[in-house]
Amino acid sequence: MAQYLTIPGATTVGIVCSDGVVLASEKRVSYGNLVLSRSAKKVFKISDHIGAACAGLVSDMQILVREVGVYASLFKLETGRPISVKAAAKVMSNLLFSSRLIPYITETIIGGVDDEGPSLYVLDLLGSTIPDKYAAVGSGAEIAIGVLEGEYKEGITVEDAKNLAIKAIKSAISRDAMSGDGIDLLIITKNGIKEESIIF
Repeated sequence: MAQYLTIPGATTVGIVCSDGVVLASEKRVSYGNLVLSRSAKKVFKISDHIGAACAGLVSDMQILVREVGVYASLFKLETGRPISVKAAAKVMSNLLFSSRLIPYITETIIGGVDDEGPSLYVLDLLGSTIPDKYAAVGSGAEIAIGVLEGEYKEGITVEDAKNLAIKAIKSAISRDAMSGDGIDLLIITKNGIKEESIIF
C-alpha cells in the first residue's frame, strides 16, 4: 500500500492595526483524518515586541521560533536595542532558505511593533518574505482571507482587529475540517504582548 506525506492543516491570520498587530490561530493539530491534538499552540512570542504564528508542522515552528528568539536576544545584547520586526523576519527567512533542500514544513506570519510602527511579514517554506497589512495561511486560508478582504480597513483598532481575526478563523473552522477547537491570540502593542485564548 502506498504511503503519502500528510501535511497538517491550520488556519492562521495576522492583521496590522493603527496601534499594534494581532496574530491568531486555531488550536487543532490534524494529520489526514486523525485529530492529534485539540489544544496545540500555534502563536508564539519571539521577543517583547515581536510574535509569530504558523500553519504546518508545529514542531518545525517551535524550533524556528526558538532560534529566531535567540538571535533577537543576541542582537539586543550586542547593540543595546531591540531587533526590528523586519530583521527578525529576515533571520527566519535565512533559516528557512538555508534548509530549502530538506525544508521546514511551515508557513509563517511574523508581526510586531518597533520604532517604525506595527508591521507584518508572511513567509513560505523556502523563506520568501512578503510585507502585508493582513494575511492568512494554512488549509483554511482561502476562507479566512475572504473575510479579511471584505472587512479590513486601514487604521483599524486593535480591538476591532481582534474581533475580525476571530471572525475570519471561525469562518474557516466552519468549512475546514483540519481547523478547530478554539483560538489563540497574540496582541502586540508598544506596551508589550498580551496572550488570549478562546475555547469552543
